[in-house]
Amino acid sequence: MNDGAPEPDTPYALLGGDTGVRKLVDHFYALMDEVPEYHVIRKLHPQDLSVSAEKLYRFLSGWLGGPPLYMEKYGHPMLRARHLPFPIGIAERDAWLACMLQSMEDTGVDEPLRTGLLKAFFGTADWMRNRAGEGPP
Repeated sequence: MNDGAPEPDTPYALLGGDTGVRKLVDHFYALMDEVPEYHVIRKLHPQDLSVSAEKLYRFLSGWLGGPPLYMEKYGHPMLRARHLPFPIGIAERDAWLACMLQSMEDTGVDEPLRTGLLKAFFGTADWMRNRAGEGPP
């Protein structure tokens, strides 16, 4: 019987559950704010990053196998549709991925999990592209 606890082998659980996902997201947005190489994606966000951070935290919670917090509050993520207003090309995709990779490294995400998550993040980040560039979309 499931008591509401995440399955032990989900990325959510392996990251440390709620605390680990929050730590990852908070560090991600701190890096975006501080590291010049990530300013290409920082400029796509509002001055106050708190709402963006909360939405990413809620989304990742469910996406990683934990509680579906985003869907409970906002409904289906519709990621591509929600990102269409923002110009996202290869540079933005790559900056987002580099920022997330650095966040995973800095917060101590184990190598096998980090590699698997980066591959999954790439697929999602590449799907968000809506500007012409090399390859699809």
